[in-house]
Amino acid sequence: MRRMLVPVAIAAVVLLPLSGCVSWFLPPTASSTSTPTNENVAADLKPFYTQVLHWSACGNGKQCTTAEAPLDWSDPAAGSIELALVRQTATTGNRLGSLLVNPGGPGGSGYDFVMDSVDFATDERLQANYDIVGFDPRGVNRSTPVKCYQNPAELDAYIYNILPGTPGSDEWLAAASAATKAFGQRCLELTGPLLGLVDTPSAARDLDMLRAILGDEKLNYLGYSYGTLLGSVYADLFPGKTGRLVLDGAVDPAASDFDQTAAQAKGFESALTAFLEDCATADDCPFTGSVDDSLAEIRALLDSLDASPLANDDGRQLGSGAMFTAIILPLYNEDNWQFLRQLFSSVMQGDASYAFQLADNYNGRSPDGTYRDNQTEAFISINCLDAHGDGNVVTMRREAELLKELAPVFGPQMSWGGTGCPNWPVPAKRDRETIVAPGSPDILVVGTTNDPATPYEWAVTLADTLENGHLVTYTGEGHTAYNKSNSCVNDAVDDFLVDGTVPSSDPKC
Repeated sequence: MRRMLVPVAIAAVVLLPLSGCVSWFLPPTASSTSTPTNENVAADLKPFYTQVLHWSACGNGKQCTTAEAPLDWSDPAAGSIELALVRQTATTGNRLGSLLVNPGGPGGSGYDFVMDSVDFATDERLQANYDIVGFDPRGVNRSTPVKCYQNPAELDAYIYNILPGTPGSDEWLAAASAATKAFGQRCLELTGPLLGLVDTPSAARDLDMLRAILGDEKLNYLGYSYGTLLGSVYADLFPGKTGRLVLDGAVDPAASDFDQTAAQAKGFESALTAFLEDCATADDCPFTGSVDDSLAEIRALLDSLDASPLANDDGRQLGSGAMFTAIILPLYNEDNWQFLRQLFSSVMQGDASYAFQLADNYNGRSPDGTYRDNQTEAFISINCLDAHGDGNVVTMRREAELLKELAPVFGPQMSWGGTGCPNWPVPAKRDRETIVAPGSPDILVVGTTNDPATPYEWAVTLADTLENGHLVTYTGEGHTAYNKSNSCVNDAVDDFLVDGTVPSSDPKC
């Protein structure tokens, strides 16, 4: 799974594309316990670093367990949380250790990623040589979770309700800020102190503990999208414990909120342009004019949904926010562009049902109105601890004009982020700073030239700023490249993770 990283305006929280399911069977010699490494850590951390994991069969030929981590790494005596793990043991006798995998987000479930989609996450060569380990970071899903509602209708209201006034007006901004503030207070009420402790550096410290209790001297890690930020923060905190790291769909750790939003707005607009160029060759394309005409038509459609939302059979109203979310999902992967043609055709004919199917898929909402996990709450909570944000109205309006110039279709939808995190009930903890990871070994950074969610320039920047970063470029469409692009990318990643081979230069796949 993948989620885009940037905090977006109210009613435009985003999720990730689907991945396939596959089952494997564990070899009969798989151990039911893991022996921790002997770590030189402070006395109050010893109980966490020396715990023994007991694995049990949990379906799909996998093994599962739960680890215990400090609630607050700065005060280990303040309590603990649980971290959920699943693994598929190496399919041959050439086991190199554990490979921890993070699917992105923040808020994506690494547990589900490996349990349900290990073949999407990794290829046969990695599965042959590593125990593939998925984990839910603190605050996420099966680990001790962030909780923000007791009735799913509360989350429905936060995500889908249409705010009064025109987007950007005083009335609209006041309503958006009030909605975030109320939602945040509900999260704090139901989650407690954990809400202020789900930041990425804390998750990276969890990662180091998991490395040790899995029995690995160094961390071997494959991170996608937001998972690249988690991986780079880990390398910066623990360069001596860093093993072979692959960061695919890289995030620039130093980019400001606005710079991230601007880059993603341009990235999604570029992907939309590529879709429209392809759409012109399809028999079922709903657009008949030029690409520029079609872009203008889509912007007009979004504006019309603001002025007059489209009613769905379940009573929800399709505004531009939910429509934007529906558009984003198929743009993550060009194999899904057929669904984007269907989306535009149905909405242009006055039918909101397919748009809500896509938006619900994006937001993890089931047909019965419940939510499959807490990805939306975790996404917002982690982002707001990792981003300070600027809630100044003058700043927001100036930035909205800039975004509209940079991306006329999507810029207006991705504006007004200052109504979010500045109104969150716990303060941000991580500063946006360049990560160098001095003293770490070689790190592979994979970037796709027309990745809409994590633009290619972020991969270039991260590879340049890491002391030992190495760029692998994939020329193509879609979000992330490993195991879903071509053999050039796959071979570069596999050779690095299995043999430790670093490309002599960017292979430019």
